[in-house]
Amino acid sequence: METMSEHESLGSFIKDNKSLLKEYLETRLEIFRLSSIRLISKSAGYFVWVIISLFLFFLIVLFSGLAAGFWLSELLNSHAKGFGIVVLFFVLLFGILALLRKKLFVEPFIQLIIKHANEELEEDTL
Repeated sequence: METMSEHESLGSFIKDNKSLLKEYLETRLEIFRLSSIRLISKSAGYFVWVIISLFLFFLIVLFSGLAAGFWLSELLNSHAKGFGIVVLFFVLLFGILALLRKKLFVEPFIQLIIKHANEELEEDTL
C-alpha cells in the first residue's frame, strides 16, 4: 500500500530529474541517429563498390568474349562459327548461373547481410 509520502517523493523525484531524463532521451536519440547514419554510409559504400565491380566485370566479360570470338573465328575461318560458339558458351553459362542463383548468389548475400548486421549490433553494445 502506497502512502502519500511515497507519491510525493516519486513526484518530486521525477520533477527534480526531469532535465536529466530529457537530456538522457536526447542523447539516446542522437546515438540512434548517428548509428543509423553510420549504417547507411557503410551500406552506400558497399553499394557503390558492388556497382563499380559489376561494371568492371561486365567490361571484362565483354572484351573476353570479343577476343575469344575473334580467336575462334580465325581458327575456324568463319566469323559466324567463332562468335556463335562464344554466344552458345555465354548462353550455357547464363543458364547454369540462373539455375544455381539461390545457392551462388541469394543465400550467400543474405548470410553476408546478417553477419554484417550482427557485427554492427555487437559494436553498438560495446
